[in-house]
Amino acid sequence: MVKYAGNPVVTPTDLPEGIMYVLNPGAIKHNGEYLLMMDAATLPTPIVFWFARSRDGVSFTPDPTPVKNWPRWSADVTESCIYDPRITRIGDEYIIMYASHACGRGVRTGVVKTNDFINFERIPQEDTDQDNRNSVLFPEKINGWYVRFDRPMTGETDPGDMCISYSRDLRRWENSQVLMTPRSGCWDSHKIGGGAVPIKTDLGWLCLYHGVDRTCNGFIYRLGVMLLDLHDPSKIIARSPNPVLWPEHDYEFNGRVPNVTFACNALLEDDGTVKVYYGAADTCIGLAEAKLDDLITACAAPNPHSATFYGTLTTENKIGGSL
Repeated sequence: MVKYAGNPVVTPTDLPEGIMYVLNPGAIKHNGEYLLMMDAATLPTPIVFWFARSRDGVSFTPDPTPVKNWPRWSADVTESCIYDPRITRIGDEYIIMYASHACGRGVRTGVVKTNDFINFERIPQEDTDQDNRNSVLFPEKINGWYVRFDRPMTGETDPGDMCISYSRDLRRWENSQVLMTPRSGCWDSHKIGGGAVPIKTDLGWLCLYHGVDRTCNGFIYRLGVMLLDLHDPSKIIARSPNPVLWPEHDYEFNGRVPNVTFACNALLEDDGTVKVYYGAADTCIGLAEAKLDDLITACAAPNPHSATFYGTLTTENKIGGSL
């Protein structure tokens, strides 16, 4: 992916006084404009959602206030922190899946729908007593089921697998299974999770995901891609041996959480360009672009350096058909 030379495209100083960090936006094109639904960390620390808007996809103007009309979790439960929204359009509705904290329990996946990004309606979730986040909804039903990625978790820094789950009604999720696990010795060796809403291609579902590598003094967050079977997304066609985006600039190295590039979106343009608005060091938002065909190719690109040292490539899968 190629990073925009003018990065970052949104910083805390673009918002009203009292916002320390902006990060990890969901993104969608709506009514002729690019809409970022950003995490905005307030001075007391809790994160709220905040919109920023753009006509050209580069120059963003944040709203003067946070998102309004956000529905309560329930009559007796109030959220204390919300973050990392992923926005999926299905028909005329936009389904937002995000991480939710509330007193008395851990983190859960919240689900809210809207038609206009002004009024929001909660879709209550059947609770499984399992911490879960990084949920990403596919943009259409598959074999009559809604499908999403999950990341069940124990502790914040514990290793984690990436799972896939199914639902008939967006409320009760079942048939959950592990989709893939961290790879020892690789850039995604510690924990992995969903990133962007999958993009449907002739060769399969192209999925952007995040991988975490644990180092001697912290973590590094990078982005990779994989290709899943169109009719059975629990089947991996190819998984990138190499990351496609990683920290390399000061605004990605230094911030609230250093060494982070993290994405909750991937927007496909008419010319085949994929735009990704990513959180950098949990402090500001950058823009990176790539061609869709290049991302598909990256799913099964060889790793010649690994082959030189170990005699094998780190990818086990090849993409069939013409790119």
